Amino acid sequence: MLFNKNEQKLSPEIEEKLKYYRRQGHVVPPRKIIKNAEQIEGIRESAKINTAVLDHVAAHIREGMSTEDINTLVYDFTVAHGAIPAPLNYEGFPKSVCTSINEEVCHGIPSKDVILRDGDIINVDVSTIYNGYFSDASRMFMIGNVSEAKQRLVQVTKECLERGIEATKPWGFLGDIGAVIQAHAENNGYTVVREFCGHGVGLKFHEIPEVEHVGRKGTGMLLVPGMIFTIEPMINMGKADIFIDEENDWTVITEDEQPSAQWENTVLITETGIEILTW
Repeated sequence: MLFNKNEQKLSPEIEEKLKYYRRQGHVVPPRKIIKNAEQIEGIRESAKINTAVLDHVAAHIREGMSTEDINTLVYDFTVAHGAIPAPLNYEGFPKSVCTSINEEVCHGIPSKDVILRDGDIINVDVSTIYNGYFSDASRMFMIGNVSEAKQRLVQVTKECLERGIEATKPWGFLGDIGAVIQAHAENNGYTVVREFCGHGVGLKFHEIPEVEHVGRKGTGMLLVPGMIFTIEPMINMGKADIFIDEENDWTVITEDEQPSAQWENTVLITETGIEILTW
């Protein structure tokens, strides 16, 4: 076992590696964000529910339903499994899930007045608290007959997430993740939202580190076994510029009103690679 269950003590091998990288001038993660075995298991259980919630949404989402209907699906399923929707009342957010359609980048608020229409793309972002442990993931859904341009945006954004995950390795760096995501998005003619990023998760909803989706390989915080964080690239069809809806002070929208897409997974750094906890 890597960690002492109670004391969160790192193995001698990891301690030595941390000392080596610190001497080399690299940014080493604080001990408090390196999870122990008990915490990892708790986060895994939360993640199972979080993934099941998104599967439940996938089975029921359809043209003609409201985003409030999605909120009801998420709330009812989550509490039926003994968990809590993490977004509900978080810093004043009024709903149990974020539903962001077309030009909405993130933090869309469910409403009975927002109806899914043929051709829409929507990001459903689900976060769960179970026995005090947090998990987080989002998926894109395409409603009805979606244009080829939007389909391509959704697909390339998913590829950005997949490439970011492939670049995530123990004793690598956060910049490795951002570099491959940025390159794939820009090589396909898209832009990367910079104001919002992935984040540590597990003991709180949002922890350090911030996981940026742009960057340079070999830079940023060292990736150490026991770290858990989200990777969630937000990719725009047009320019990267965004603004926040003044009416609700939450919903993020592309400045040029071109579509945006996002996919999100939570990953655990292990001794030999990574484990994808939510999808």
